[in-house]
Amino acid sequence: MLTAIKNRYIGDKEFYRKLIVIVLPIIIQNTITNFVNLLDNIMVGQVGTDQMSGVAIANQILMIFFLAIFGAMSGAGIFTAQFYGKGDYDGVRHTFMIKFLIGIVILLIGALVYGVWGKDLMSLYLTGEGDSADPVATLEYADKYLKVIMISFIPIVMTNVYTSTMRESGETVIPMASGIVAVIINLVFNYFLIFGRCGFPKLGVVGAAIATTLSRYIEMSIAMFAGHLDKKKYPYFVHAYRSIKIPVNLLKNVIIKGTPLLVNETLWSFGIATLTQCYSVKGINVIASLNISQTISQLFNVVFMSMGNAVAIIIGQKLGANKFDEAKKDVVKLMFAAVFSCFVMGALLYVAAPVFPGIYNTSADIKSLATKFIRICAFCMPLFAFMHCSYFTLRSGGKTIITFLFDSCYVWVISIPLAFVLTRFTGLPIVPIYFICNFIDIMKCILGYVLLKKGVWINNVVNE
Repeated sequence: MLTAIKNRYIGDKEFYRKLIVIVLPIIIQNTITNFVNLLDNIMVGQVGTDQMSGVAIANQILMIFFLAIFGAMSGAGIFTAQFYGKGDYDGVRHTFMIKFLIGIVILLIGALVYGVWGKDLMSLYLTGEGDSADPVATLEYADKYLKVIMISFIPIVMTNVYTSTMRESGETVIPMASGIVAVIINLVFNYFLIFGRCGFPKLGVVGAAIATTLSRYIEMSIAMFAGHLDKKKYPYFVHAYRSIKIPVNLLKNVIIKGTPLLVNETLWSFGIATLTQCYSVKGINVIASLNISQTISQLFNVVFMSMGNAVAIIIGQKLGANKFDEAKKDVVKLMFAAVFSCFVMGALLYVAAPVFPGIYNTSADIKSLATKFIRICAFCMPLFAFMHCSYFTLRSGGKTIITFLFDSCYVWVISIPLAFVLTRFTGLPIVPIYFICNFIDIMKCILGYVLLKKGVWINNVVNE
């Protein structure tokens, strides 16, 4: 019996060797990125609570743009992984061009929305009361930060077009390298421009935005240069821009499969932003505390976030090669590895929770609240891991309507109404509200288990 359990949930050396080759560079990149984000956050926090809250609010609405791009890349990416698994480089090249064109459209829409209504959207987060923040000053800092960050929309789109295609073909080193260089540049120039060091002007939150924008352009340049330099390793980038002619059948299928993902990521990110707005009703201090807790939690979430990418790559390629039995067995092992690792990471985060908020230059109330939020995230981390891997498994087989219902519809039908009622019509403090709204995701885990068990995701989309 123990042998059967071991064979079902634990892979052999070759399985973990392949997993490590794919997932380790992603984990390294995400860890460094999130660690630098933590340092950035601390730097801005050293300037003041208003500045930190302003950047946090701007990033809440920017997340909608970032995840819309991610959703757009993901739709075509389902086909990219399966085309690559099949050995069809022309198919990969076509999906690359689809990503490029859709990315440009989203860029233009994002620039219009944020340019015209950005400040109005951010003001929705300043309806509560707080002892440690000035709403007017916070909104001004948020607006200044947003206006500069909008300049980085071009490299955000282009970097995602290239690095997502590389990852879906199993190449994770270049995305890692470009990301690491970018975060180092971001960190160094944050120090120079936020505090005015080494002859640079002291610009505060504007300096943080300039540093981030500069790092985005460098990341894009590295990814594009590497992609076009090595023609043998990346044959699908050769003559990638020679023609925008795309097979009608493929374009139709990408739109059918990809639109639900684009809508899902946009609605999901908008839903998370709406959840945060619900929490903000309990006070401006909640925004600052959530900013700290989310920044810290993301540093520990890198394992399951990266495992989601590994699921998409490994399972997508297996499905594209019609290795359905192998895909079913690998999903179980990948899910087990992700959930088990998050029990460990969650325990470490729970113990370390009080340490990180103490680094920030903010009030004791905000530090205490942030610690409690971090511990809630740590407790729920195994649930998040299971949900995340379930999502990517369903997505790898092209079941994008199901992922739409599983992901963003759940947020809007369950999570947001629950948070809205608890924050506005009960006397519950923010901490139990935050716990309830996170732990309710256990329902989503049960749904994910049922869908995976039924095998609805087992599908070769490139043969359709």
